[in-house]
Amino acid sequence: MNVSRLVRQAQRGNKEALLQLILAEQDVYYRLAYSYMGNEHDAMDAMEDMIVTLYEKLGQLHKGEAFYSWSKTILVNRCKTLLRKKERFLPLGDEQESTLPALTEVNPYRWTESDMNMQELLSHLNPRQREAIELRYVHDLPYQTIADMTGAPMGTIKSRISQGILKLKAMIGGDRYEDDRGEIRGTQAEPEYGAGPART
Repeated sequence: MNVSRLVRQAQRGNKEALLQLILAEQDVYYRLAYSYMGNEHDAMDAMEDMIVTLYEKLGQLHKGEAFYSWSKTILVNRCKTLLRKKERFLPLGDEQESTLPALTEVNPYRWTESDMNMQELLSHLNPRQREAIELRYVHDLPYQTIADMTGAPMGTIKSRISQGILKLKAMIGGDRYEDDRGEIRGTQAEPEYGAGPART
């Protein structure tokens, strides 16, 4: 799919082109909205608000290849606005207890066991660290996009992630921590020596 070409078509008034762009990432949008809103109804409301904003402001986007980072920033901003209107702004993960049953029982975008384990670990971080780490490693967003979404400098985002990861390492044991992408090794630490070749 040529994102830039579809963006140009959408900017010329082709609604089908914009719909194609949105549908290509609808699962990603939904999971991102759900992580903030905590339930399907509010997540869908946030997505609908995002789509309206995309229609209204697509002409302001100068680089077509930036469509997805731009649209996800809009989605996160819509989520935060809706939460503020409800006077219950809660950072990512604060509604974990009530949302996990919905995700695992009736929601098609269900969490895996490893997702739930990660949510439990992230619940021990402060809200800003948790938000930055979820956006980076759960939703796989680049640092600059996270900075745009949260209104914080990129250096601050990297610091929040770094400090959060150090806390996670302390909780799970440093020898089980694989790399800066937050990938955790199995329950048994790798031996430091042995006859077999080292894993990569």
